Amino acid sequence: MGNENSQTNETPPLEIALVAGEGTLPLEIARRLTDRGTPPVVYSLRENVGALSKFAWDVVVLSRLDLASTLADMKGRGIRRVLLAGVVPKTLLYQPAMLDAGARELVAGLAVRDDHSLLAALVQAFERLDLRVEGYRHLIEDLMAPSGEFAGRPLSEEERADVAYGMEVARVLLPLSFGQTVVVHRRSVVAVEAMEGTDAALLRAGSLCKGGTVVKMMRVDQDDRYDLPTVGPRTLHHMARAGLRCLAVEVGRTIVLEPEAFRETARAEGIAVAGVSPCPSL
Repeated sequence: MGNENSQTNETPPLEIALVAGEGTLPLEIARRLTDRGTPPVVYSLRENVGALSKFAWDVVVLSRLDLASTLADMKGRGIRRVLLAGVVPKTLLYQPAMLDAGARELVAGLAVRDDHSLLAALVQAFERLDLRVEGYRHLIEDLMAPSGEFAGRPLSEEERADVAYGMEVARVLLPLSFGQTVVVHRRSVVAVEAMEGTDAALLRAGSLCKGGTVVKMMRVDQDDRYDLPTVGPRTLHHMARAGLRCLAVEVGRTIVLEPEAFRETARAEGIAVAGVSPCPSL
């Protein structure tokens, strides 16, 4: 681990740490914490820290998933509260060199290695050391997806039918801890998200059909402290590249990053975006 800033002799306000993966969500959270007078110590798993350092009390750069050293550093600083945000590729699990002994032991001890189990085990590792993993929804309530058509053009009747069908498919898949994003076209499943992530699933769908509908949902027992689905302008750019024309996300449980840019991109690309309620059984 390496520190970008050198303020470690001071006590962070309110003892908050942010473990930051890729994407703009960690930056938004850090900025809002700083605006409230509580800049976090950032533990960065990002390729480039970039602007995130402007909103951090200190930055610890993690070149790999070094669980033991990270936990020890947090305890040494007196940190008590931890936020987890941003994208960390699941493919790290298949790169032993990117995991320390503690992380390898954590993964090896899992009977099932789906997202749900992995994140729960990681949280337990923090909590065993009295590090409280907290949610950040209260910081970004204005970024949660609203109900109805909220960006781009209105949905067509065919797209409404595809959204309903995609939700039924997601209802079956989500309890299995995959399929958070489903792409359908004319009531046929084109692609289902697995370990490759949303962006790669969208581009794969685009290689198979044009004009598909993307449905992104959340399992009922997904921990919203650290595992909220997220979309943003990047999502729409990938959809446009793949020729996908409609996006449905879950009301109140999906983060819409950079909302102004998101709406402008949806308008420019002619993509219909709607917030939908989950199926009762999700």
